[in-house]
Amino acid sequence: MKKFNLIATTTFGIEAITKNEISKLGYKNLKVENGKVELVGGVEDIARLNIWLRTAERVFIKMAEFKAITFTELFDATEKLVWGDLIPVDGKMHVVGKSVKSQLHSVPDCQSIVKKAIIKSMQRSYGNVEFSEDGPVYKIEVAILNDLVTLSIDTSGVGLHKRGYRVNAGAAPLKETLAAALVLMGRWKYSQPLIDPFCGSGTILIEAAMFARNMAPGLKRSFVCEEWDCFDSKIFSRVREEAASKVFTDKKYELYGYDMDKRVLNQARSNAKAAGVSDDIKFHERKFEDFTSGFKEACLITNPPYGERLSDEEEVRKLNELMGDLRDEFPYWTMNFFTAFGGFERDFGEEASKNRKLYNGRILTRYYQYYPIEVK
Repeated sequence: MKKFNLIATTTFGIEAITKNEISKLGYKNLKVENGKVELVGGVEDIARLNIWLRTAERVFIKMAEFKAITFTELFDATEKLVWGDLIPVDGKMHVVGKSVKSQLHSVPDCQSIVKKAIIKSMQRSYGNVEFSEDGPVYKIEVAILNDLVTLSIDTSGVGLHKRGYRVNAGAAPLKETLAAALVLMGRWKYSQPLIDPFCGSGTILIEAAMFARNMAPGLKRSFVCEEWDCFDSKIFSRVREEAASKVFTDKKYELYGYDMDKRVLNQARSNAKAAGVSDDIKFHERKFEDFTSGFKEACLITNPPYGERLSDEEEVRKLNELMGDLRDEFPYWTMNFFTAFGGFERDFGEEASKNRKLYNGRILTRYYQYYPIEVK
């Protein structure tokens, strides 16, 4: 079976989490760089990565990597590749690009050069002068960093954070892939209750329930490469059937979500039902100031409000202080707070056991993790 150089892209800061996911799927010889994990695999591996990865953004086939500081170098290196091995005569070739700290800094020009070079390569393969481009989509990315060009083809299509369950996202949604990463880093033991006191549309709890039940996140969606003539669609069907057979159906978990917005909670319930985990999560309308619990041990993972206007700062600081009081009240809990508010630890009243720098979109955010004291 033909092998490809593959790239699983990821949010900056969680590359190690994605690498660990891929390792647990049985893959070795992984290469980790900023925002991506590279490996080698065939069509079945492309299917498995797309269906199973919780924290990756997309899965690409890497066509080539080379240095280019002129348009001629970019064109020649692109044109010599045999694009016809993957792209059929009617394939729609959609080129996107990005350039950082490189002499070839004009992204539109780079996209145009790459498209022309691919067409010339395709003419060599098919002997056609023109191509209809009314068939399956092949999104080709030209990414240039420090004059190093990476050419790749997107196998996922819609980003992998689109699981298909989030019917309603709420006002400030957290991407499913990032929510999954927070859960994987959050030290939740399945025997413990999991609590999100600012649950919003329920993404963190839904991702946690899916992870606990071993539900593949891409099980209910499709991927652009399934439409490619060179890929056997039966392979994806087989990987899906295998994934469906591995779901844990005989276990029970305790997950609790709280929010003061009744409308958002209704959205969360709809999302949990669509994800198939509504029996695992109990949603309650409650202000954080009124939060209480009878659990001696539990895990808390949350993305609390951090304010977007200067006038919000005082309110956010009061909220952070209340969260610090919660730490005093429940010392045996594991607590995780994902926030972009710079003075969180000061207001909380305690330095975090672990402080991770992550990005929520383009917003620099930190994941403050507080480990429990030993239970007496």
